[in-house]
Amino acid sequence: MDHMTAQLRDMEGSGLVSRKVYAEVPPRVEYSLTELGYSLKPILDAMWNWGEAYKEKQH
Repeated sequence: MDHMTAQLRDMEGSGLVSRKVYAEVPPRVEYSLTELGYSLKPILDAMWNWGEAYKEKQH
């Protein structure tokens, strides 16, 4: 299992994302945020804004 798949599985186990497997060839899997995952958006937005402001100060 690659690193990204392991991270997605961990997030699925934590209830942050849901996983849908399609019975197709080749196999297809889609991940989507759960309500709990979406509740992190304000925190992630704040981190993004901080990072952008930090990059501006470095110039």
